[in-house]
Amino acid sequence: MKNKAKMLGTVLGSLLALSAPAMASEGYGNCKLFGKAGTEHAQTAVPGQFTVIINLPAVGEFNGDTPETITGGREFCMAVNIASRLGIDKVVLKNASFDSIVAGQNKDFDIALALISVTEKRKKVVDFSTPYDHGAFGLAARAKSTVDEKSVKTAKLGTQAGTTMVQWAQDTLPDTKLSVFDDTGAMFTALASGNVDVVMTDLSVVLGQVSNSGGKLKVVGQYPSGNDTAGIYPKGSAEKPVIDKIIADMAADGTLKALEAEYLSEARGGLKPEDVPVWKY
Repeated sequence: MKNKAKMLGTVLGSLLALSAPAMASEGYGNCKLFGKAGTEHAQTAVPGQFTVIINLPAVGEFNGDTPETITGGREFCMAVNIASRLGIDKVVLKNASFDSIVAGQNKDFDIALALISVTEKRKKVVDFSTPYDHGAFGLAARAKSTVDEKSVKTAKLGTQAGTTMVQWAQDTLPDTKLSVFDDTGAMFTALASGNVDVVMTDLSVVLGQVSNSGGKLKVVGQYPSGNDTAGIYPKGSAEKPVIDKIIADMAADGTLKALEAEYLSEARGGLKPEDVPVWKY
């Protein structure tokens, strides 16, 4: 059973421009807690709360259309469990553009969780957490599409600004007609409306969006990314050693696997990463 004992009220608010993070609900939502609370201690960016930067939509990771409505998801409940082990019972989410997250433009937060790939270039402006997953580039198309491993190389391809996939597509699939979108929602809307033939983003996001599409979309393939997935801290964060230890502890004690099983399997509607064809380029 999910632990609802820590459910707190929500604060009113509305989504601001993506460059200006929007305040989310406060609390633990419906997340199940693992491990003992208050075993670690750190001075958070905003005293008395654990502040997390996110990028919506992120089906399976942060389940909700706006920060105010999120009560579950793998990365959300990961943040909740970090907060619990820090002895903090107030988790606050702020939505921001992916571009701003990896550029280190956000302030007054403890960690950003948005399926972020670790790269040397990004390390110059942000600090990364202990990795908690290994990413892959997933590709989605409309349900009746005939896009395949060969034809994708000349297709109208969409991807998201700020991701490693922009440069990767330019270098690896130079004959595609590439469109770059500000956010995941706009990208999948363009796919559904036929403005692009196929979209590429983190495989976990693709699986969630396809499952949530009501049969209008399908997963067609994946490319190995070669990159770990980790959280982002502000450059020079004093919290990094403590939160890194908590994430490593959660990996060792099975918490991360339990959260993945709890939220990603359901959000993906039975779709499994290992069942998606691995394409060559």
